[in-house]
Amino acid sequence: MYDAAPTNAYFAPTIRVGDGEAEVRLPVRPDFFHAAGAVHGAFYFKVLDDAAFFAVASLVDDYFVLTAELTVEFLRPVSSGEMTARGRVIEQAGRYFSAESTVTDADGREVGRARGRFVRSRTPLSAELGYL
Repeated sequence: MYDAAPTNAYFAPTIRVGDGEAEVRLPVRPDFFHAAGAVHGAFYFKVLDDAAFFAVASLVDDYFVLTAELTVEFLRPVSSGEMTARGRVIEQAGRYFSAESTVTDADGREVGRARGRFVRSRTPLSAELGYL
């Protein structure tokens, strides 16, 4: 499902998903930079959201999951190497999940973090959504 998402044709991330956790890697490219020569915050948001989202989605096998809320902290700039985001589920209550994620640079320094709330939608997973 992740690889089939049209947006990922541009971003070119890779993903590894486990039980209640996920890791997303994004090679840094100059076309991701803002005017000051570092990765724009939108890319931090993407990898942090993707890691937390797929950590939750790994626990839901019948319906599509939606991000309901995500709070992001930007800690330091990145201008080369690779960004690695790791997400994990921290709580589940009915249809709702809480998850957190961190993103590190190529040297392993934490450059951002996020915490969010995710909800099991009413859209069943299907081949049309890229779910196999």
